[in-house]
Amino acid sequence: MGFWKHIAVGLPAAIGLLAWQVPGVDAASVQADTVQNPNTQNAQDLGPASAGETITASLILKVQNEQGLENYIQQTETPGNPNYHKFLTTSQFAAEYAPSQQVIQQIVGDIHQLGLQVDQVDADGLDIQVSGTVAQFDNALNTTIDNFRADGHEFRAPKHVPHIPNVLLNSVLAVVGLDTEQAAQSLTVKSPNVNGASSPQVVLPKSGSTATNTPGSYTVGDTANMYDINPLYQKGITGKGETVGIVTLSDFNPSDAYAYWSGIGLKTPANRIREVQVDGGGQIDAGSDETTLDVEQAGGIAPDANIVVYDAPNTDAGFIDAFYQAVSDNVADSLSVSWGQPEIDYLAAMNNGVDYTDELAAFNQAFMEAAAQGISMFAAAGDSGAYDTARDFPPSDGFTTPLTVDFPASDPYITAAGGTTVPFSANFQLGAVNIQKERPWAWDYLQNLGYTGLFPIGTGGGVSVIWPRPWYQMGISGMQNSASGQAFTDSQGLLFGTPFTYQLPANFAGRNVSDLSMDADPETGYLVYDSADGGWVAGYGGTSFVAPQLNGIAALIDQFTGSRVGFINPVLYGLQKTLGYGSDKPFNDLSDGSTNWYYQAVPGYDPASGIGTPNVANLAAALKWLH
Repeated sequence: MGFWKHIAVGLPAAIGLLAWQVPGVDAASVQADTVQNPNTQNAQDLGPASAGETITASLILKVQNEQGLENYIQQTETPGNPNYHKFLTTSQFAAEYAPSQQVIQQIVGDIHQLGLQVDQVDADGLDIQVSGTVAQFDNALNTTIDNFRADGHEFRAPKHVPHIPNVLLNSVLAVVGLDTEQAAQSLTVKSPNVNGASSPQVVLPKSGSTATNTPGSYTVGDTANMYDINPLYQKGITGKGETVGIVTLSDFNPSDAYAYWSGIGLKTPANRIREVQVDGGGQIDAGSDETTLDVEQAGGIAPDANIVVYDAPNTDAGFIDAFYQAVSDNVADSLSVSWGQPEIDYLAAMNNGVDYTDELAAFNQAFMEAAAQGISMFAAAGDSGAYDTARDFPPSDGFTTPLTVDFPASDPYITAAGGTTVPFSANFQLGAVNIQKERPWAWDYLQNLGYTGLFPIGTGGGVSVIWPRPWYQMGISGMQNSASGQAFTDSQGLLFGTPFTYQLPANFAGRNVSDLSMDADPETGYLVYDSADGGWVAGYGGTSFVAPQLNGIAALIDQFTGSRVGFINPVLYGLQKTLGYGSDKPFNDLSDGSTNWYYQAVPGYDPASGIGTPNVANLAAALKWLH
């Protein structure tokens, strides 16, 4: 997790569906210097931040009647229930589930008494943005905010747990934003540079087509061919009147998206992209290609939909605020995110005793609000196979690789987007590959040729050890419990100066990831137009493609059915049970026995591929029938 991600509040976090409650620190009784930053010993303290520097933080308030909210969400996605698809407006949500205006005004007054400024209270009544100088925050919270250097970059963070007044504790779930450490990674992968494999060549569609039929240069036109989207286009369903939203942590050049659509021969409206820069917005940086491809894919699948991009700084506050801004605006009918990190990174056992599960609860509240308002949400499941920590903590550095899943994909109120490899043949220096059936994406087929350094690149998927199995996965054949014997070990003490081991819970009946899958293997991957990378680039992949593709598909289905379909997981699992698989059914089953480095693709549900892949036109027809 890096440096402090939040202020330790004085009451245990109200973490709802989380598997356990972690005792909180009583901030009212903690002296400012008693709890040290767990990473201080591994970073160079550059001294106090400039006293006059203005910084911002966000107070996330607790949802009221969380159980009632959970029940209402279930009702809105239960066909035949009187509340089926009776989604709330933002003001209705705030009136029913946010703190009262009287309580919010009291909190605002308390913040002012601390010498800080309230900049914004989101319309949903759950996110309050606060600003002040470093000196004002130091004084108000009895802390010292310093600048640090670690791993070649500098950032700002409190040296120790700040002290906040008791008066805020009853209503505040989490306070985030006093640091500027990176919060998440984009989930994008490029084709590997292995012996005998030339760099992927850019192939553009021929005149009259938007598809290339070329692995590594696939476009949204190829996606439409693979997953039965074309029958919707033939009926005039193009996402017109719908809005897709992208939550991201880097800025981008919107002209790249227009160049992509134009370059593949796709007609789209002008000026369809609107940017909302949350907390000042993200930067043009290494993550900008993620934002670019998210917009290109979602907007290409739904070529007449409007697009709103919520870009924020890559910090804890930026990531959380972007979601709260998006759901408070309630403009996007569907949202996708292709950034994340291992869910266990938030646990105290992974942070030298410092608990960050209040952040998980803060995210979860935003996702529950989205569900109550009928916003479909999709998150990339990760690109490290069944071993999500391996990307950040590789075995080569002395870390073990336990079975783990990525967040926010593991949250029960978001649809986790998994990845596949579609059929292709290729010759490499060490041998030939001939994949004849779509399978879960894992580069074990390259490792089997003798190539090294590829473990465990592939689709994320597995079992959460934090979120219990949600109601819509109950009774679904193929669900797994967490495996035994899984431990995260830092054998060299690289994180906190001394070695440690965290033993993951065994046999926990957790949320299973993924839910739906589509092509994500860079070897059968995609074109991206990115001017910062010279224009057209082939060989992109990762589950970060699948999340925005599903986002665009949701826009098509919303237009086809005539209204928002909302949080789609309960209906997906219901359709899998009742209608099943086949060319005339909503889903294709992946069951060839291949793996995502651990979980096997078997008939029905499995964590390697989720329910399977969508037959989009059939899925849309089934959802319209339920309407």
